Amino acid sequence: MTISMDPNLLRLGPLLISWHGLLTALGVMVAVLVAARLARRTGMVPDEVYNVAIWAIPGGIIGARLFHVVDRWDFYSQNLGSIVRLTDGGIAIWGAIIGGFVAGVIAAKLKGYSIGRLADVAAPGMILGQMVGRVGCTINGDAYGGPTSVPWALVYSHPGAYLPPNWVAERVPTHPWPIYEIMASALILFIVWRLWGRLKPTGSIFVVYVALYALARFFLTFLRQEQLHLGQLQEAQLISLAVLAIAVPLLAFRASFRQPSPAA
Repeated sequence: MTISMDPNLLRLGPLLISWHGLLTALGVMVAVLVAARLARRTGMVPDEVYNVAIWAIPGGIIGARLFHVVDRWDFYSQNLGSIVRLTDGGIAIWGAIIGGFVAGVIAAKLKGYSIGRLADVAAPGMILGQMVGRVGCTINGDAYGGPTSVPWALVYSHPGAYLPPNWVAERVPTHPWPIYEIMASALILFIVWRLWGRLKPTGSIFVVYVALYALARFFLTFLRQEQLHLGQLQEAQLISLAVLAIAVPLLAFRASFRQPSPAA
């Protein structure tokens, strides 16, 4: 399939609106609204979600950019001014998850909210938000896979695509990596939803989400083209291993099943 769309949707003077930026913002909105709706269904006040989101969203943006800069420090160490130019692209989803989580925990602590309950209602919306955001990656090609001959490969033809310029010029078929992740996220959402109301203590649903995403991301990233660290592993794979090292013992020693309540 050929992707010929311009990654940039609209330019108004110095303001540039890209498909990726628009869909990322939409993904964040989806995540917050779904979390607020689930909070209401579980007896929480939706304002708890909104009050924490005010902190978590900036934390996620900072984390997403920071993790990307660390991953590509070979470039940014020589171009320090580019670190703050978010319009040039460059965010890491693990940074968004971790940065948003840390900021959300701080906000919940300060306001006296239950961290576990907030994390659980946030998980399904975060998965959906990631799926929406990856549609933007599919359009602009920033999360491109490796060259392949599979019949479902993507070919980017627009010169503004974020692939290497020679790949665009030569119409190199690549793995549709963002679509792979969308499919994996849909499976994770299904599993999380099936476990909703059956896992305790609170916070276990969120831990299941990050553990499953870490597992999927580790293996899918072998098909992605990024910087290598510590041998043949990419930054996302190293973070995935660290997350699994924390999440799996938490689930093994703390989580337990119970029959879902009628409300759940």
